Amino acid sequence: MAYVHQAQYYETDQMGIIHHSNYIRWMEEARVAYMDDLGFPYKRVEEAGIMSPVLSVSCEYKSMTYFGDRVCIDVKMTAFHGVKYELSYVLTDEKTGEVRATGTSGHCYLRKDGRPANIKKELPELYQTIRGTMEKEGTWK
Repeated sequence: MAYVHQAQYYETDQMGIIHHSNYIRWMEEARVAYMDDLGFPYKRVEEAGIMSPVLSVSCEYKSMTYFGDRVCIDVKMTAFHGVKYELSYVLTDEKTGEVRATGTSGHCYLRKDGRPANIKKELPELYQTIRGTMEKEGTWK
């Protein structure tokens, strides 16, 4: 799934380029859109009593992004183990296709009491959706 973000003026730093911290925000925007695209918005998961906190995030910066640039963010779920999962991101310039950054984020599913939530048991429709998507993307193991 590709999500497009247009770089905003307030996201720039003193050098006139997008500040590095914004790429993490953009990855989150893309992750939320990815879940929407799957038909399982975060709100739906949370209404089922399950949260999905971030466990880790990394970003490798490849080239600069400037105000007004449109960045395509390709998101894929690369690992899923019932409770924990990982997503990968490739951020490219919409016009040139140049890679701006790559990244990953790790997450888990928790019940509201803070205990791990096994999605296969507690939200089987989401489990089947994730599995089907990963099979299509070639990342199901």
